[in-house]
Amino acid sequence: MKVREVMHKGVTWVEANTPVTEIARRMRDEDVGSIPVGEDDRLIGMVTDRDIACRAVANGRDMSALKARDVMTKGISWCRDDTDVKEAVHLMEEKRIRRLPVIDGAKRMVGMLALGDISHGAGQKLCGEMVSAVSAHHA
Repeated sequence: MKVREVMHKGVTWVEANTPVTEIARRMRDEDVGSIPVGEDDRLIGMVTDRDIACRAVANGRDMSALKARDVMTKGISWCRDDTDVKEAVHLMEEKRIRRLPVIDGAKRMVGMLALGDISHGAGQKLCGEMVSAVSAHHA
């Protein structure tokens, strides 16, 4: 089974200078927990709801002044839409991530692969394996 068969399609990204308040509103409106960040037409990071909570709110930072680049997790793991789901899951396990942007052959982001996608499309065994790996306590 290929990633394109189970991924969530229609994903968008934000620029690195996008205000965090706008990102939080988009997360709420789109019912998502993460939004990829791009600069010069390349993915450079990811802002998650946890990034906003831990790097902004918990640190008492001025939310109105923060941009995506201030709170994002830098670097980004991704997979291609023609990648085998098992291979993508193993990457997610290795990196301990719960969401994986998906790009096509033209290097355009075409979707997002998340735990829910895997649970609906790839079977219980693979999903259980992934949940165990990405939920393990970080050292």
